[in-house]
Amino acid sequence: MAPVPPGIRFLTSFNRDQWYRAFTFGLTFLLYTSFHLSRKPISIVKSELHKNCSHVMEAPSESSSSQQPVLHPELDCSWKPFDRNNYKQLLGAMDYSFLCAYAIGMYLSGIIGERLPIRLYLTVGMLTSGLFTCLFGLGYVYDVHSLGFYIFVQVANGLVQTTGWPSVVTCIGNWFGKGRRGLIMGLWNSHTSVGNILGSLIAGYYVSSNWGLSFIVPGVIIAAMGVICFLFLIDLCVNVFSHSRYDNGPVMRTPASLKLLLGQESIGVCVPVQQVVVVKSEAEPSAISFMGALRIPGVVEFSLCLLFAKLVSYTFLFWLPLYITKAAHLDAKKAGDLSTLFDVGGIVGGILAGVLSDKMGKRATTCAVMLLLAAPTLYGFSMMSQFGLGPTIGMLLVCGGLVNGPYALITTAVSADLGTHKSLKGNARALSTVTAIIDGTGSVGAAVGPLLAGLLSAQGWDQVFYMLMTADFLALLVISEDLQTSGSQPGIWDPLGGLNTL
Repeated sequence: MAPVPPGIRFLTSFNRDQWYRAFTFGLTFLLYTSFHLSRKPISIVKSELHKNCSHVMEAPSESSSSQQPVLHPELDCSWKPFDRNNYKQLLGAMDYSFLCAYAIGMYLSGIIGERLPIRLYLTVGMLTSGLFTCLFGLGYVYDVHSLGFYIFVQVANGLVQTTGWPSVVTCIGNWFGKGRRGLIMGLWNSHTSVGNILGSLIAGYYVSSNWGLSFIVPGVIIAAMGVICFLFLIDLCVNVFSHSRYDNGPVMRTPASLKLLLGQESIGVCVPVQQVVVVKSEAEPSAISFMGALRIPGVVEFSLCLLFAKLVSYTFLFWLPLYITKAAHLDAKKAGDLSTLFDVGGIVGGILAGVLSDKMGKRATTCAVMLLLAAPTLYGFSMMSQFGLGPTIGMLLVCGGLVNGPYALITTAVSADLGTHKSLKGNARALSTVTAIIDGTGSVGAAVGPLLAGLLSAQGWDQVFYMLMTADFLALLVISEDLQTSGSQPGIWDPLGGLNTL
């Protein structure tokens, strides 16, 4: 009898539970990748919406005695209405419109999401987001020059995109335990940077020839992923414990090796179910209220920390390509390609933050150290135009890791820990609301950062970096101050203790 090929032996070594977890991990990764892929084009297209018209030349006519190109200052090369002198403020207003709507909508999204089937809620959000992303690109196709049109599209897109984050975090939190949550979610959260990279490459490919396609192609992608979400997403699992008083059926045991891999603390197996199934012998707990979620220890502290951390991250997301264009004197495509290195560093930083927080058991300490190191790195990055290409690449990678590390850790592992806090007494329905509160508060900073960047950049890019360094110090201060009040009292949650009790 011929031996079984090693690849087949490897595949058959996984049981159904492991396959469901791996499938949910991969699918939610791709779903949120498409969200960020659709957000990135606006930062790439900015340098195309407003060009330096002094570089627009016309070849000399045959009748002209001069052999030099003739400059036509009256030639309009920018896209109205962004051809004005205050174009930075107009571009900043577009960013603010999207992010302000996103921040406001996020507070409502988590509460709504806990009361609706996640699969359907997420599907509708992705389909409508694809529609509005394409609509922005159609402004180029149909020669639309109304600022109101672009502001409306940004606001509408910001609102519908709030369906994404609470939904995918709830899904991944339902399927994975706390044991190695930092590592698992650090790997999973790289979808943010992967989406930014793909969005930059796709938008950069079309930006110089037809910037409308820089939006239409990502819009089609996120809509297609919405269809895949509807067809395949399993958003809920039930842990059946062998020693639980809630057992209603046969006991299913999980091997110790599987428990170690998946971070399960109990003997059990995760079974995919529909949300309408009730597995407990007592009444299903009701969804937590907004104020109830705020009373969970650590929610307010980490929400404020994320406000400042996300301010820094999203300022880079929306303004980095334009800054590289001005500082390094590159065209829009090259600047967009180079900006992807920031997101590559973000992938490494998110994973590193998750691994360190798991090993130390101190999530907040990990955030504090990375925030402390980020500030001087940002100062060095502000002098990027004085460096050569090699040091610039290194600064992009390091800065991306230190900026996105705390942001990634708070929005994933910390949010999931707090959403399943022991004070909830087993009510896992708080996860979506807690996630929405933390990310919604962070989105306030994400809205303010790009807006301030648009205003301050008119006075020089140095002012923008001073603002970013101040935000990092404030994020660190929010966590540090709480140590003085909680660390000396027995039994009180210590944020710099790293969520040890969760």
